[in-house]
Amino acid sequence: MSDWNANVIEEFRANEGKVGGQFEGAPMVLLHHYGRKSGQEYVAPTMYLADETDPDVIYVFASKGGAPTDPEWYRNLVAAGKGTVEIGTEKHDVTVTDVTGGERDRIYAEQARRYPGFADYERRTAGVRTIPVLALKRA
Repeated sequence: MSDWNANVIEEFRANEGKVGGQFEGAPMVLLHHYGRKSGQEYVAPTMYLADETDPDVIYVFASKGGAPTDPEWYRNLVAAGKGTVEIGTEKHDVTVTDVTGGERDRIYAEQARRYPGFADYERRTAGVRTIPVLALKRA
C-alpha cells in the first residue's frame, strides 16, 4: 500500500470516516478486498455516492485518477462479487454489482456534477476505457 493511501486510511479511522485535504467534506469509504491471485487482504480509500432511493446501496467509481487502466481493487471486487466496507465508524459486508449502460452513465454523471474532478477523469480516459461504476449493497 502506498504511503498516501496509508495516511488517508489512518486519518479516516482517526476521524470517524472524515478526511481533509482534497477529500475535505467528501463522502469516503474504505474498500476491503482480496487479491485475485495472492488472496491477501487490501484496503483502498475512495469516494462514494449514496443511492438516492436505497439506503443499503452506495456506488464507487474505478477512476484511478484518470489513469488508462482499472484499479486492482475494482478487478478484485468484481472477481469476488463481495467485499467489506467501512463508512464512518461502521463496517459491513457488501455484494458487488458492475453497473453498465445508461444506468452507469446516469450515476457517473451525477458524481461528476457533484465532484468535477470526476468529469476530468472521464475526459482523460475518453477513447481508452470507460470508468467502471460498482454498486455495493449491504449483505
